[in-house]
Amino acid sequence: MSPTSPASPKSPADPLRPTRRLTTAQALVAFLARQYTERDGRRQRLISATWGIFGHGNVAGIGQALVEAGGGGTGTGTGHGNGAGHRMPYLQGRNEQAMVHAAVGYARQSGRLSAHAVTTSIGPGATNLVTGAALATINRLPVLLLPGDTFATRPADPVLQQLEVPYAGDVSVNDCLRPVSRYFDRITRPEALIPAALQAMRVLADPAETGAVTLALPQDVQAEAYDWPEEFFAERDWHVRRPAPDAFELEAAVRAVRSARRPLIVAGGGVRHSAAEETLAAFTAATRIPVASTQAGKGALRHDHPADVGGIGHTGTATADELARTADLVIGIGTRFCDFTTASGTLFADPAVRFLHLNITAFDAHKLAALPLVADARAGLEALTAALAGRGYRVDPAYETEYTGAKEAWEERVEASFATPDPTARPTQTQVLGLLDALVTGDDILINAAGSLPGDLHKLWRARSRDQYHVEYGYSCMGYEIPAAIGVLLATEARTPHRPDEPRRPVWALVGDGTYLMNPTEIVTAVQENLPLKLLILQNHGYASIGALSESVGGERFGTAYRHRDADGGFTGPPLPVDLAANAASLGMRVLRATTVDDLRKALSEARDAEGPTCVYVETETPDTVSGPPPAQAWWDVPVAETASRPAAVEAREEYDRQAAARRRHL
Repeated sequence: MSPTSPASPKSPADPLRPTRRLTTAQALVAFLARQYTERDGRRQRLISATWGIFGHGNVAGIGQALVEAGGGGTGTGTGHGNGAGHRMPYLQGRNEQAMVHAAVGYARQSGRLSAHAVTTSIGPGATNLVTGAALATINRLPVLLLPGDTFATRPADPVLQQLEVPYAGDVSVNDCLRPVSRYFDRITRPEALIPAALQAMRVLADPAETGAVTLALPQDVQAEAYDWPEEFFAERDWHVRRPAPDAFELEAAVRAVRSARRPLIVAGGGVRHSAAEETLAAFTAATRIPVASTQAGKGALRHDHPADVGGIGHTGTATADELARTADLVIGIGTRFCDFTTASGTLFADPAVRFLHLNITAFDAHKLAALPLVADARAGLEALTAALAGRGYRVDPAYETEYTGAKEAWEERVEASFATPDPTARPTQTQVLGLLDALVTGDDILINAAGSLPGDLHKLWRARSRDQYHVEYGYSCMGYEIPAAIGVLLATEARTPHRPDEPRRPVWALVGDGTYLMNPTEIVTAVQENLPLKLLILQNHGYASIGALSESVGGERFGTAYRHRDADGGFTGPPLPVDLAANAASLGMRVLRATTVDDLRKALSEARDAEGPTCVYVETETPDTVSGPPPAQAWWDVPVAETASRPAAVEAREEYDRQAAARRRHL
C-alpha cells in the first residue's frame, strides 16, 4: 500500500482530509481488516480471514490486494481484536460452495460475532456461491461474498463467461445472489465502495438482519485506483446490540405464562446466538417449564438437565412431542417454527393452545399468531424471569413429575438403540452414534447436515455442551459437513489459540456416502492446514434417508440406491465398488477402516487422539427392530400422488389423507 498521496482528479483536494491512493480491491481489503464487533465488552475482528479461488475476475484485484495485505496466514490468531496489525489472512479453498460452508461454520462457532469473506472469479465461480449463500441466510449466519463481475466499462461485450441478457445490459450471473443475500450491491465505481462497504458491515453485525452479504466487484473496477479518504480506514466497532423487550409486550407475556397450566419452551438457534443458555437454565429453575429444542437449539440445555426433554417435531423425542400435543402455551425462543418443528401444523393439538414467541426479529416473533416478545433472547429471558419472580409462578409439581418420568423412559429407548450386544458384528448407524456417544466429552463438536443422521441425532444424541451439537438443518445441505468442520476448527483456535500442552477440541464431521460424494474437496484444505479434522464416513450404499421417505410415500425407494443396474434396467444389482476410504486417503487423510463394532470403538478412540486429519470409515448394517432408531414421533407433510396404479402409492395416499386431516392453522 502506498502512503498518503495528493488528491487525484477523481477526489476533490482537501488539505484537512488526507487521502490514500489504492485500487478498489486494496481499499476494500484494508477496510475489512479494520472492522470489529463488540458485545458484552468483548471485541474481535468482524472479518478475520478471506477464502478465495482465483481466476480472471479477481486475481488482479482482490488477489493482488490480499498479497499486499500479508494474506499468507490462516487467521487463527486474529480473532481477539486487540488492534495490533491489520493483516488479512488468506485461506485457499477447492470449491466455491465449500468455501462458503467453511465460512458459515466459522461464523456459527464464533457466535455470529466474527465472519469470513469469500472471493471468487466471475462465471461459474460466482454462481457456485449461491447454495452456500442460501444456507447462510436461511440460518441467519453472516458471510461476506466478493464475487468478481464482468467489466463495468464494457471494453468488449461479451467477455469470457459473461451471461448476455437481451432485455437488460446491467444483469450478470451475480444477480442470482440477490434473493439469497441480506444485502447486495454492485460496485461500478470505486467511490461507490464507501457506502456499500459500510452497509455491508452494518448488516453482517446486525443480529436481526444478518446472513449472506454480497458485494459484486467488476474486474476492471477492482484494479482501478482512487484517492480514498483516510477516515475510511479508521478502526470501526460495530456494537452487536441486545434489544430489551417492550414493556407492553413483556406484561402480556407475563400474563400468558402465569395463566398456563402446561407450558412448553421450544428453544431454537437464537438461544445459542445470544449466548442465553445460562439465562434459560435460570428461567427453567425458577419456573420448572420443560424445554424442547429444535435442531439449531439442541444443546441450549445439557442433555442431563432436569428440564431438557430433547428434540421436538418430526425428528423429536416422544417426550417432547407428547408434551407439545397437550401444551396450552408454547414459548418459542429464537426459533423459526419450521415445518419439522411443528410437524407440518399437526403437533400443537390442544384446541386452546396459544403461542408466545421471544425473537429478535418481529418477522419470526409473530409466526403462528403468537404473542410477540421482540427482543434479544438473553435480554428477553432476563426480563421475563425478573417480571415473574415477584408473582410466584411455577408449574404444577405433577406436571414436572410427568415430564421427568417420560424423559427417563425415553432414555431407556436411547440405550436400547445404542446397545452393541455383539462386538464382532457390523454396526448399525445408531450403534455408531452410541459408540461415539460413549467416547466424547463436552469438548467434542459434532457436525452434520443431511441424510438420515440428523433425525437420529436429534432424537438420540446427548448434548454435553452448548456448542457440541452442530447440525445445519435450516437448509439441510449435503456437502456442508467437511468444510464447516474446517471453519469450526479455525474458530475454536481463534478463540483459544492452541498451545502444545493443551489438546485441541475434537471436531467431528459425520457424513454418509451420499453426502461425501457431494463435496469431499476440502479434505485437501484440512490436510494443507494440518487441521485435526475427524471425518466419520458411514457407508450405506445410497441415500438412506430419502430411500425411507420414498418408501413411505409410495416411491418404492426409486433412484435412491447406489447399485448396478439389474436386467430390467433398475438399480437393484450389487453395490457399486466405490471405495470412499481410498478416496479420502488419496486426498491426504489418514484412514482407519472398521468392520466390526469392536474395530469401530478402537478406531474412533484413535481418531479422537490424532493430531492431524483422520478419517474413520465403516460400512453400516441395515438396522433391525432392536438396534434401529425409534420411529418418527410426529408427522411431516410430503405430498403423495393423489392418483396412482401401484398399491404402494395408493396405500401411502390413504395414510397421507389421514395425517393431513389433523393439520391446522394457528390463528
